[in-house]
Amino acid sequence: MNDKQDSKFLKKNNILVVPLDWGLGHATRCIPIIESLLENNCQVYIAAENATRTLLENEFPQCNFLSLKGYRIRYSRQKFLLPIKMAIQLPRILFRSVQEHRWLKKVVNQFSIDAVIADNRFGLFHSTIPSVYITHQLLIKTGNQFSEKILQKVHGWIIKKYTHCWVPDFEGKENIAGELSHPINLPSNVQYLGCLSRLSFNLPPIKKYDLLLLLSGPEPQRTIFEKILLSQLKDFDGKVMLVRGLPQNFEEKKNEEQRSKKSALLTIENHLLAAQLNEVILQSELVICRSGYTTIMDLIKIRKKAILVPTPGQTEQEYLADHLMKKQYFYSTTQHDFDLTNSLKLAADFKFEIPNFGMDQYKKIVNQFVQSF
Repeated sequence: MNDKQDSKFLKKNNILVVPLDWGLGHATRCIPIIESLLENNCQVYIAAENATRTLLENEFPQCNFLSLKGYRIRYSRQKFLLPIKMAIQLPRILFRSVQEHRWLKKVVNQFSIDAVIADNRFGLFHSTIPSVYITHQLLIKTGNQFSEKILQKVHGWIIKKYTHCWVPDFEGKENIAGELSHPINLPSNVQYLGCLSRLSFNLPPIKKYDLLLLLSGPEPQRTIFEKILLSQLKDFDGKVMLVRGLPQNFEEKKNEEQRSKKSALLTIENHLLAAQLNEVILQSELVICRSGYTTIMDLIKIRKKAILVPTPGQTEQEYLADHLMKKQYFYSTTQHDFDLTNSLKLAADFKFEIPNFGMDQYKKIVNQFVQSF
């Protein structure tokens, strides 16, 4: 092998990964993708801000981080006001999409980026390098067939601008997201990844907690649900772990009381790294959490029983919670009707039938993607 061939063989591919900042699920489901890229000898650049960036910096200190504004979506306190709240934020989302497209052109030249992988970021396609768009919502649920058709066409138009559309679900009838990931009309560039989860059965499931409460998602609903849970825990006499879903910068000088609280029955953590969360879930008898798709993939991978409580007004989560309860994967209830004591009784009588899916399909697709450069 001559020097030029040797240099080409040793050159690392520079891959840019950009998750959506709408809750932390988009960032956490990028973790196995980033791990796979690193295993394929890639140099990974990650663009994010705020909690999304903090979470990924803590998981991947060896990666390069770039600053890029997120869409900064916020929810309303009242479910019926959510469509209005989202409509008001639409111009900003479109403006940020245009901005990020211009930003990408500069970054590709500045850092010699070979490919970009964007999780639900609309403007990160490129004309000269491969680009990947990750989404499980090929059909966006609104509760109205007319608006769903319009959104599917708009979303399909965005998807076609990318080289590939990776869908974190299984291709056949035995899948997780139902109509969301398997609409009648599919974009031609769709590839099904299988599930993405950062968790694994790496520890014996020794019970430590009767209940694990996992909070996530945009404000103010995250805080509203936290207050509901804390008020109702007063009547629960089991051991509880509450993970608030608020990652902090570990470099900041904060005392232990600001980062966590612990009593005889209740332990509160703002955030746990993947390995820590993995351990806590395995040690818990039952999980109460949002029906965010990333959380669902994590629970399915380690086959953990859970009560799903969708974020009010988030039609995707409401559909998933109802869909997966009908399939007997998980029990679900609404935040408005949530009663801890009653939910625990009903969940105890619920016949959980969580399937045992193979969860490493994505590794083959990521490897093929890297080898295609």
